Amino acid sequence: MSLTQVLARKWRPKSFSELTGQDHVVKALTNALERKRLHHAYLFTGTRGVGKTTIARILAKALNCETGITSTPCGKCAACTEIDGGRFVDLIELDAASNTQVDNMRELLENALYAPTCARYKVYIIDEVHMLSKSAFNAMLKTLEEPPEHVKFVLATTDPQKIPVTVLSRCLQFNLKQIPPSLIAAHLKHVLEQEQISGDAMALQLLARAAQGSMRDALSMLDQAIAFGEGAVAETSVRAMLGAIDQGYLYDLLDALAQKDGVQILALADAMEARSLSFDAALQDLAALLHRLALAQTVPQAISEDVPERERIFALAKIFAPEDIQLFYQIALHGRSDLSLAPDEYAGFTMTLMRMLAFMPGDAAAGGARKADTVTGTVTSTKQPPATTRQAPSATPQPAAVPVAVPVAAAPVAATPVAATPGATATPFDGDWPALVSQLKLSGMTRMLAQNCEVKNFTADGIELCVPEPHRHLLEKAYQDKIKAALNEYYGKPVRLKFSVGSITGMTPAELENREKQAKQSQAIAAIETDPFVRELVENFDAKLIASSIKPIQ
Repeated sequence: MSLTQVLARKWRPKSFSELTGQDHVVKALTNALERKRLHHAYLFTGTRGVGKTTIARILAKALNCETGITSTPCGKCAACTEIDGGRFVDLIELDAASNTQVDNMRELLENALYAPTCARYKVYIIDEVHMLSKSAFNAMLKTLEEPPEHVKFVLATTDPQKIPVTVLSRCLQFNLKQIPPSLIAAHLKHVLEQEQISGDAMALQLLARAAQGSMRDALSMLDQAIAFGEGAVAETSVRAMLGAIDQGYLYDLLDALAQKDGVQILALADAMEARSLSFDAALQDLAALLHRLALAQTVPQAISEDVPERERIFALAKIFAPEDIQLFYQIALHGRSDLSLAPDEYAGFTMTLMRMLAFMPGDAAAGGARKADTVTGTVTSTKQPPATTRQAPSATPQPAAVPVAVPVAAAPVAATPVAATPGATATPFDGDWPALVSQLKLSGMTRMLAQNCEVKNFTADGIELCVPEPHRHLLEKAYQDKIKAALNEYYGKPVRLKFSVGSITGMTPAELENREKQAKQSQAIAAIETDPFVRELVENFDAKLIASSIKPIQ
């Protein structure tokens, strides 16, 4: 009874036309062979399973085919069949990982001086050449530079950084790329059709992604999937074999995130833990899904028509804002890198999801109360000042209650009272830009731009703002548009807004706020320094007052 040959060997390409995903290398070698512009030493670099040794063997056939030097070896002559069978006497394959010493290299180079037994060229294929010792590299330098006419060297490595530059400069180097998952899946489909084995598209995509650019790994896993699935390649069996995450969990997680349903998110995480799924793989797949959502939002045609989850991808893409997708993607990446630092994988995974939930856009109601309080001159906070040892003196003088001579003080209340519906009762702009900024619904960089502006000129329906040169970088069009939209909403009518860059008097909201803070800080320090208890400590115990530790009561 004959044994079945493994797919990785059975479907190993035997010609350049059968190679997948290395068109840039095939084109260069084909043109060189057709024009008989041959180099004496070739170096193929790339990760495992992308075709380095396979291309080396095809090149050996192209050089020694009995039809002549050709880019399309016949595959039928004695030289081609013997090379395919590994029996060709003038094709010497050396594993540098097992033959690292200089003696092995000297023996090889001595044999290279002899003419080929039956071939046109004697071809030496040295795999994992970076494993050679320094002395072995030095021994082959002279031969690489001036080899005999009948010798061709083909070197292959997964780590070209470890090869001396003196060797690299003597070789014609080709960098083999990782094969895209789409090409791997297409090749696996072709193999299954030829083997007359059933397989569904999603299962092949899972295998292609798991192969990580290696065709050999993909064929090996396909062999395993056929055995695991008892002669069929189905999605459920492949997921079980690979321990892959059911994509349904990820879509459900994003659905729950869109609804801000923390209970459902934890329930899904518990279900994944019950099935002993890898949370590292879950975060990896979640990042990949978020990438597809971003593509669906910006370049819809990038999502192929044959993607099984296409409809659900576009449905989710409509729910989330593009900036949210970008934020979630970054959170997923950082969550995965921090997974090893978490108390356990479950905690790290759920904390990553909670972080996404925490950064979901919330209602504006929470910020509204604080803005209203700011307008009336009293900023409230839910946080209590931290209790410290013997801090009573800082509360006694009540420095925050001392009036501060700041131009912002009375204008906001009298000029522009807060109305339930902005624009309905808002009085015309009177030039008090700091008071107006405190009432606009601005945040982030947009608020920073508004706070660093000063009114240069204004009319009944237009405002011209000046930005100092140090803050020129804030003049992004997006921020300008958000300020204009906030003004339109506040006044209930279109407002012309113009920005310019130049010198200012220093009456920007940011500068006024800074002056107020400094005044309060000075008053707080003065109050502490004049406190009897503090003075007693300083005089009797040689105590020192650390000014930077004093904070005014807000």
